[in-house]
Amino acid sequence: MGPGYRWGMHAAIDTALQVAITFSVLLPGKMWYAPTEPLDVRVAHPAPLVLMLTDFDGKTVDPAAAATVRDGVADLRRIFPALNQPGTYVLWAVPAGRAAKEFVGTPLVIGVRADRRPRAPEAAMVVRVEPLRYAVIETSAGPITVAMFYDSAPHTADNFLRLAAEGFYDGLTFHRVIEGFVIQGGDPRGDGTGGPGYTIPAEFSDRKHEAGVLSMARVGDPQEGPGVPPRPEFANSAGSQFFICLDDQRTRALDRSYTAFGKVVAGFDETVRKIAAGEIADRETGRPKEPVRITRVAVHAVSAERNPYLGLMAAFPKEPPATGPAAQ
Repeated sequence: MGPGYRWGMHAAIDTALQVAITFSVLLPGKMWYAPTEPLDVRVAHPAPLVLMLTDFDGKTVDPAAAATVRDGVADLRRIFPALNQPGTYVLWAVPAGRAAKEFVGTPLVIGVRADRRPRAPEAAMVVRVEPLRYAVIETSAGPITVAMFYDSAPHTADNFLRLAAEGFYDGLTFHRVIEGFVIQGGDPRGDGTGGPGYTIPAEFSDRKHEAGVLSMARVGDPQEGPGVPPRPEFANSAGSQFFICLDDQRTRALDRSYTAFGKVVAGFDETVRKIAAGEIADRETGRPKEPVRITRVAVHAVSAERNPYLGLMAAFPKEPPATGPAAQ
């Protein structure tokens, strides 16, 4: 994390309260685990539930022990040894004999993070457990539903969701619209110069800047260009401003130079394109004549009835999950 990355104590308390409220079936003992301690999760449900683990693409991770739990505590490391390896996983609780998509409660995102310091051990350093959430950007032009890239941009996704939950984006505008390129918002000053008072580290990845992808705006480096990445002080200059890509071809030049942290899963044609089609007052800056207002960004916990991640998880299983060899 860069030196400008700051978390307030009130934010930590707010997050803990949100976790306590949204976890109705899967309840972790805490949100951070050392790699040497049990990864205990309480399953609060009167009927038998099968725990199913997938990677972030939806591919099933086979259990090595009994995965059926009824109103008890499960050590996820024992059931799923894969959690000893760095990666991003999602834990689902599925009623026994039911299809995977009929899960109950809110799934858990389990981020097993490696120690990337020079000469550090290759083993996982820490595990973060949090509810799988998504956001709805409610605007004067209509709603935009977005899913987060927890796998490739966990810090950026967490920053966006935290700011949203605290009301930071309420009342702000899409202050910049570049036809066929991007719409941009999240600036409290409304002129492209504002932010939350801190910066976050870049999380450049192989995620493509295709139509509908959310990415973080940052200060441009005069020396960057094709094959020349931005210098750290420019790469790590994002804070709250984000943009939504409009065209696969025109935004591909942003790949690996900007942090893609989410994707629009509903409202692209109805709302995003409507914002993009608005009249522009200043084409040099992209300032709209009447900027579309963000009334609020609502953060929701995923449920079986409202799960925008299914569209991103191409490998998500359609059959009931495996119960593990010890339960057969």
